[in-house]
Amino acid sequence: MTDTRALAATALADIALRGASLREAMERHAPKLPDPRDRALLMALLSEGARWWLRFDPALDRLLAQPLRRKEPQVHALLVLGLVQLEILQLQDYAAVAATVEATRALKRPRLAGLVNAVLRRWQRERTDLLAVLDAAPPTRHAHPLWLAAAIARDWPAQIDAVLAADNLEPPLMLRANRRRTTREALLERLHADGQTAELHPWLADAIVLPHSGDVTRLPGFAEGLFAVQDGAAQVAADLLDARPGQRVLDACAAPGGKACHLLERSDLALTALDSDPARLRRIGQNLDRLGLHAALLAGDAAAPEAWWDGQPYDRILIDAPCSATGVLRRRPDVRLHRRESDIPTLAALQQRILGALWPLLKPGGKLVYATCSLLRAENEAAVQSLLATAADARPLPFALPTGQAAAVGWQILPGDGDLDGMYYAVLVKQ
Repeated sequence: MTDTRALAATALADIALRGASLREAMERHAPKLPDPRDRALLMALLSEGARWWLRFDPALDRLLAQPLRRKEPQVHALLVLGLVQLEILQLQDYAAVAATVEATRALKRPRLAGLVNAVLRRWQRERTDLLAVLDAAPPTRHAHPLWLAAAIARDWPAQIDAVLAADNLEPPLMLRANRRRTTREALLERLHADGQTAELHPWLADAIVLPHSGDVTRLPGFAEGLFAVQDGAAQVAADLLDARPGQRVLDACAAPGGKACHLLERSDLALTALDSDPARLRRIGQNLDRLGLHAALLAGDAAAPEAWWDGQPYDRILIDAPCSATGVLRRRPDVRLHRRESDIPTLAALQQRILGALWPLLKPGGKLVYATCSLLRAENEAAVQSLLATAADARPLPFALPTGQAAAVGWQILPGDGDLDGMYYAVLVKQ
């Protein structure tokens, strides 16, 4: 039988020390655990291990005479997970320590079992003093890279503390009812009948909220395509694009296809889903099939439409631009370990190229929605302002949402606003 904690330590070492994504790690390792409860524990350990790595990884330097990161990366990751179990998941101390020591043996490192036990016991004895040291330094207090915390403070000084706190909380699970196959109310009844705690979102027309994430494939209606998983902030895109039946729509940078599916659930559209990665394009196709929807799938570079555009303009264009993902750290905690400050100018330049390249493809009177899951102004209103400075026929359309705040152009939802992920939106109309 596979030891879940040993598997989690192997996966977390891949994420934190070798650059693997949380999604990749789960796809690789979860199938090794036949019991759904073990898979749920694996997901909890990896999510919280990645979320709190920047707090507990440095703590081990105070607890170990010799670092283990290079020589024994899996055992090092296991120790981080031991602290996560004690401090974040708040498992029973004895059980957490005993299971972590046993996982050391499952990793075929029995000679280190005594060390693992000693480190975790020392943490328990010196916990108050050690936590005070971690709380005294910003990176270990809020578990964000210094450069990112500084960037958020620069762009959103009044909201910095709330954003950092929101990033470190478990997000709710949000579903999007498939209007083609059910109603939100009927889906809610099925969830309640299954014993699920769920409620209708107060202002998103298709959203249902569950307090905790889990194996969505086991929820009633998944196999029938009655719903998809999509955070409420992303569901806003369909409202802002306001696509009408029969319109020609381009969803650029479309993978994994959540927004394209939402648009098609609402209207009969001639929709093209564009993505540069053929593998990600296949994933869009799988999501469309499960939900009973159809779109034209096109592999191509959004910044170079001359290679794929057929010359017919679009009534609506949605650009969900490649970005830093700094708005979704609560849902993708591994991003804080992989994103670098030097990535931002590169991404901003790409976003401006995509906007400039796709704007000519929009019909006069048409509408373009620019979106990112970033909260950094360089990727958001700066990109839109760059287009407005060069495209005389572009006009920003003012709007407001029930949560979030106005940006210089467009609207910013910060992480935790309305218990949503961070998203930026701007709506442009071609005169």
